[in-house]
Amino acid sequence: MSLPELPPGRPLRLLVVDDQPASRRMVAGLLAGLPGVEVVGEAADGEQALREALRLRPDAVCLDLQLPGLDGFTVLRLLMAHLPVPVLVLSSASGKADAFKALELGAIAFAPKPVPGGDPEATRRELLEQLAVVRDLRAESAESPGAITPRTFVEAAAPARLAVVAASTGGPQAVHRLLAALPPGLPLALAVAQHMPAPHTPSFAERLGRGTPFASAEAQEGDLLAVGRVLVAPGGRHLKVVRDRAGALRAALSRPAEGDGLRYVPSADLLFASAAEAMGGRVVAAVLTGMGNDAVRGVAEVKRAGGLVLAESEQSAAVWGMPRLAAASGQVDEVHPIEGIAERIARFARGEEP
Repeated sequence: MSLPELPPGRPLRLLVVDDQPASRRMVAGLLAGLPGVEVVGEAADGEQALREALRLRPDAVCLDLQLPGLDGFTVLRLLMAHLPVPVLVLSSASGKADAFKALELGAIAFAPKPVPGGDPEATRRELLEQLAVVRDLRAESAESPGAITPRTFVEAAAPARLAVVAASTGGPQAVHRLLAALPPGLPLALAVAQHMPAPHTPSFAERLGRGTPFASAEAQEGDLLAVGRVLVAPGGRHLKVVRDRAGALRAALSRPAEGDGLRYVPSADLLFASAAEAMGGRVVAAVLTGMGNDAVRGVAEVKRAGGLVLAESEQSAAVWGMPRLAAASGQVDEVHPIEGIAERIARFARGEEP
C-alpha cells in the first residue's frame, strides 16, 4: 500500500507527541521511514505539544493520550477548538476505551502504539493505512475550489430507493471504496453518517465526489436528497431524512442535545430511523467499519419498515465493531465485504430480488 500523492515535493508533515523518550523515538523512527512522510517535531507533554503545533502548523499530530500536565484529551480539545488538524491517536492494547473517547472528541483515527518486542511491520502497515486517510483530507483541503469539477445529479423529488451508510474508525476509506464500487446511473440517493470532526467533513465529501460516480456534498439544512447525490452528515451535527410538504426528501440537521440518548455524533441510529420513516421498504442501510454500537437501534427501525440491512464483514472491516454488533442484534439481512455490499445495494436500487 502506498500513500496518495500530495502536490509534488510536499511531504506529509507530522508532529509526534509522547512523554516516553524511547516510545517517542520508536514512533518517530517508524513514521520517518514511511514514504512521503516528514516528522517535523516532537513533544514530551501537553503544553509543549500545543506550542509546537502552533509553531510548526503540521499536517497531522500523532498523539499519545497519557501525558503529564495537560493530558491528551485536553490537548485534543484545544487543538480542535483553536487549530483544527487531523489527530491520529496512538493507543496501547489496554487503552482502547480511551482511544474511543478520543474519537468522540475529534480524533480522526487511532493506531496501535509500537512496543518493544512487538511487530514493527504490522504497526508500520497500520500507520500507513491511517495516514492515507489523513493525507487524503489534507490534500483536498489544499486544493483550490476552482480545481473541483462537481458531478451533476438528477433533481428527482422522490428517488426510487435510498441508501444510508454508517461508519466510524476506518470509515473514510471504506465509504469511498463502497461508493466507488457502485455503478453509475442507479435510481438511488445516498446519505452518510461518518463519525468525523467538523473541520474535516467538507473535504471528505469533496473526496467522495471526485472518486465515485456520485455528486457529493456536506449536507446543509433543506438539501434535496436526489438521484445520483450523496449527502454527508456534518461533523458535530445529526442528519435526518424528512419529507417536505411537496413530498420531496430533504436533509434536516440538528445539534446534540443533553438527554437525547444519542451518544454518537452524527448519529447513525437517527439517520437510519428517519430514512425508514421517510422511505419505508425502499431504504437499504449499510453498517461499515467502526467502534461502538451506533446503528444497532437504527437497523431495527429499517427492518421494521421492511427495508434491507447490510453489514460489513470482518474480512474487509478495519475495525469489526459496529458491523459486528449490528449483526449480533439479529436485524441484519446479509454480511458482505465492501464489494459485496456495493453489489447488493446496486441490485436493491434496481429493484432486483436477492
